[in-house]
Amino acid sequence: MAQLFFKYGAMNSGKTIEILKVAHNYEEQNKPVVIMTSGIDDRDEVGIVSSRIGLRREAIPIFDNTNILNEIETIGFKPACVLIDESQFLTKKHVHELANIVDQLDIPVMAFGLKNDFRNELFEGSQYLLIYADKIEEMKTICWYCHKKAIMNMRMVDGKPVYTGEQIQIGGNEAYFPVCRKHYHHPPIN
Repeated sequence: MAQLFFKYGAMNSGKTIEILKVAHNYEEQNKPVVIMTSGIDDRDEVGIVSSRIGLRREAIPIFDNTNILNEIETIGFKPACVLIDESQFLTKKHVHELANIVDQLDIPVMAFGLKNDFRNELFEGSQYLLIYADKIEEMKTICWYCHKKAIMNMRMVDGKPVYTGEQIQIGGNEAYFPVCRKHYHHPPIN
């Protein structure tokens, strides 16, 4: 029976490399997958899933007006699994469509993304994945400053943490650090 999975973690927890690994494992057994990612993530280029260790792969971009259920129904084959990167940027409508892929088409969906933003507010996609997912799993990484588990994402501007601003600002290690609660509130001064 297919299920909706939400795998979340702070920045640098290996979410994208996990997607690429899962895709490889399915395809090695001749089981086709569909990889999708947010259309607003243009760090590499739109429609590309890329990990910090250099692996990259084409993906179907998801925009606000994308009907994910329709995309899967018209893809031309029944995928063994649908893999979603940057799922925090999904809308409530998109999460409902993922649940319908599972419930109506009997296709497992694995969504990977951040749970909370740099202000420690839930992203819309994450909020609804936490509600609708059959299984929720935390992917762990360590704090940028110590050896504790990172549970927050610190936005950096000119080497200093910021705690206000627009929720979405695309970036990687130059803009965000995974941090523990202590260092989120009291970052070391450089």
